[in-house]
Amino acid sequence: MAENGGSKLGHFLAGLGLGAVIALLFAPRSGEETRQYLRERVEEGVDSAKRRAQELRQQAEELAEKGKEFAGQQRESVQAAIEAGKQAYREEKRRM
Repeated sequence: MAENGGSKLGHFLAGLGLGAVIALLFAPRSGEETRQYLRERVEEGVDSAKRRAQELRQQAEELAEKGKEFAGQQRESVQAAIEAGKQAYREEKRRM
């Protein structure tokens, strides 16, 4: 079922793109106007993709930093627990 959804989305996007191309070809604009329009849309798309990539990069860096902090905290907790266990063992051994 998941494959069907992806296939349907792909067909929808392909149809959308084809419809846009046909609309541009039959629009009452000169060739130069159409090329300029397409150039502007492509530039907007590229700029949008660059902005989104930068946002994702920043989010990934923030998540990596949080992960490092969490790992450090957990390591300290585990080390403290191990040390407490060793100390308890030593104390119990002395009592015997």
